[in-house]
Amino acid sequence: MIKNIFLTGILLVLLTACKQETKLNETKLQGGVFGTTYHITYVSEINYQKSIDSLFHLVNKSLSTYMPTSDISKINQGDTTVVVDDMFVEVFEKAKRIYNETDGYFDPTIGRLIDAYGFGSGKEKKDLTPEEITALMEHVGFDKVVLKDRKVYRESENIEFNVNAFAKGYGVDVIGRFFESKNIHDYIVEIGGEIRARGTKHGKLWKVAIEKPNIDGTRSVQKYIELDNESMATSGNYRKYKVNAEGKKIVHTVNAKTGLAEESNLLSVSVSLKGDCADVDAYATAFLAMGLEKTKVFLQKHPELKVVLLYNDENNTMQEFVN
Repeated sequence: MIKNIFLTGILLVLLTACKQETKLNETKLQGGVFGTTYHITYVSEINYQKSIDSLFHLVNKSLSTYMPTSDISKINQGDTTVVVDDMFVEVFEKAKRIYNETDGYFDPTIGRLIDAYGFGSGKEKKDLTPEEITALMEHVGFDKVVLKDRKVYRESENIEFNVNAFAKGYGVDVIGRFFESKNIHDYIVEIGGEIRARGTKHGKLWKVAIEKPNIDGTRSVQKYIELDNESMATSGNYRKYKVNAEGKKIVHTVNAKTGLAEESNLLSVSVSLKGDCADVDAYATAFLAMGLEKTKVFLQKHPELKVVLLYNDENNTMQEFVN
C-alpha cells in the first residue's frame, strides 16, 4: 500500500461518514487506501466499489514504494527487466514535465532523502549531518533517470524513484476517469485531502473547505471553495513533522534543491486547476518547498493555476494570498 505522507488542509463539506449510502440516485463510498482515507460521491445508483478497489490495486501494483513487488519498488531494487504499464508511463511523463516547469523543486528522485528523514518506506537516519545530506544529494536529479521503451534507466543504483508526493492525486484521477468512462459526469473523489470534482450535486457546484493551519492539532475552517470541474490539492507542514535532538523541526516536505527538510514561510498551499489532480498535487508540494515569493513568480507564468496560500508575515501573523 502506498503509505503517503498525510498532507493536511482540506475538509470535505459534502461527504458523510457512512460506509456506503444510496440516496435518490446518489452513491457515497468511503474507506482506506494509500495509507489514508477516501470519500467518493457520484450521481448513480450503481455501486462500483469492486471496480474501484481493483483500480486502487492496479495503482499500488505499479507505483507503491511500500509494496516490494510493485514495479517502482523492483526498479529501485535494480531490476532492469521491468516493463512498466500505462499508469507508470503517465506518472513518469507528468513528473518530468512538472520537474522542468518548477526548476527541480518537484523531483521524484529524492526517495532516499525522504527515507533518511523518516518519512518514507526505507531506513531512517537520525539527525542527518550536512555531510550526509550532501552525499545523498549526489543521487538526486530527475534528469538522471530515463524512460525508454517502457523501461527505466538510472545513472546510479543509488537513485530512488518515489512518486508518493502526487500518487494520491493520481489515484483520484484514475477513479474520476473511470466514472467518466461510465458516463457519470457528476462526482467528487477525495483521497487524503486531494480532490477531483466534476459536474454538480443537484445543480450546485461541489463545495470544500480549506483548513486553518492550526499547530495545536485542532481543526477549523479558513474558507470555503467551490470547484467548477476542477481538481484541488492542499499541502502543509504544520501537522506532519519530527523534532531532532537539537529541538529543530524536521518537516515532511524535502527541498529537492537543497536536501533540507525545513519549513518555508508557507504554512499551507492549496492549488486548483481545470485538469488532473496529480498535477495540482505535485504543484502544491513544489510550492511548499519554494516558499511564498518564488511561488508568486511561478504563478505569473501559470495563470491556469488558482491558489490559496496561507503564510506567516515578518510579525509572525498569518496572512492569506489568493490569486
